[in-house]
Amino acid sequence: METEYIKLLVDGCLRLQKGNSLFISYDKINNDFIEKLVSYAKSKGIDDIYLDVTNIFQIHDILKTSTLDEIKDNPLFNSHMWDKYAKKKASFLMICSEIPNLMTDVDSDKVALKSKICLETKPLYREYQGKGIIPWCIAAVPNKYWADSLFPDSKDSMQEFWNVLSNLCMLEGNAVKNWDTFLKSQEKKKEKLNNLEISKLYYSNSLGTNLEVAIPEKARWQNAEEGDVIVNIPSYEIFTTPDYHQTNGIVYSSKPLIYNGKIIDEFYLKFEKGKVIDFKAKEGEDILKEILESEKGMKFLGEAALVDYDSPISKTNICFNTTLLDENASCHLALGMGFLECIQDGIKKTPEELDKIGINKCQNHVDFMIGTKDMQIDADTKDGRITIMKNGNLII
Repeated sequence: METEYIKLLVDGCLRLQKGNSLFISYDKINNDFIEKLVSYAKSKGIDDIYLDVTNIFQIHDILKTSTLDEIKDNPLFNSHMWDKYAKKKASFLMICSEIPNLMTDVDSDKVALKSKICLETKPLYREYQGKGIIPWCIAAVPNKYWADSLFPDSKDSMQEFWNVLSNLCMLEGNAVKNWDTFLKSQEKKKEKLNNLEISKLYYSNSLGTNLEVAIPEKARWQNAEEGDVIVNIPSYEIFTTPDYHQTNGIVYSSKPLIYNGKIIDEFYLKFEKGKVIDFKAKEGEDILKEILESEKGMKFLGEAALVDYDSPISKTNICFNTTLLDENASCHLALGMGFLECIQDGIKKTPEELDKIGINKCQNHVDFMIGTKDMQIDADTKDGRITIMKNGNLII
């Protein structure tokens, strides 16, 4: 199972070839998996491999006992090596592996500062990633703490997690071919959405969501495939970037949001002329406030993504407590950075042109889940208003 997953990441997601450079970001809790992945990559002729390994338990202890000034000066949080490998046009593989509730006893402002430093110290990587210049992929890998939290009654929680992940990542048989086939089927949906020339989306459900999201004139719908690369695995979303000036109404979360190891749950955001003007959360409201106030653009949207309620991840009825998986079980929106690849010739446009179109140029990007079984989305199109999602599923 792990072997097929590694082949999918190396051959299917990043399409690595002999002579490529590879940058792997992961936590030491996944050392065994990374050793196998590196061995396979080397067998394919990938010799320049940089391992950006962290220790989340060490990070927890540093954050808990350090002052804000000490965190600013700690070289552990400097991500300059990302830029060094971005200059090489390396492929980047980021391994997502959660330790639930680890950061609950750490002050949220410390966690936020650490995250901010990590973002700000890799500007070239962020630029190249946003412009699609470098191949990259984020992938989930189980660990024992995470598995035990999801399957507490299991005799072998790791095996159960791998079994679930195998299904979600279509590992049975030839995973690379399975994903190629699936992404081709998504192309048809993308083409239909693009041909509709949608100018506005209207979201509603029984939670109380009543939201209008404007879509720029030259926006394009995309999926997780960028060229030959799959940037998120697994991924079942089709997304675009909205006009951040023109969001109005209220939207309610449908799943918990895990941000820097902390939980934000049962929250709403109220928008007026694009900006969040009111919010409330049953849990983690202080974290939500910090997100919204961390950058000017974080009070505005950067993504609108469509995911069927009947997606494979949703059908597991598991809240994985990580955005990578949970966002693919539910329609979602994101605060912050918009996507240049979702705008025709977006990479060539000046910052002023992008702002006029309505592309959010924030550094950070935080997804949150809003999809429900009764979600309905209507759309203004070139031929008038139509319903594109009913009872949580796309009907185009």
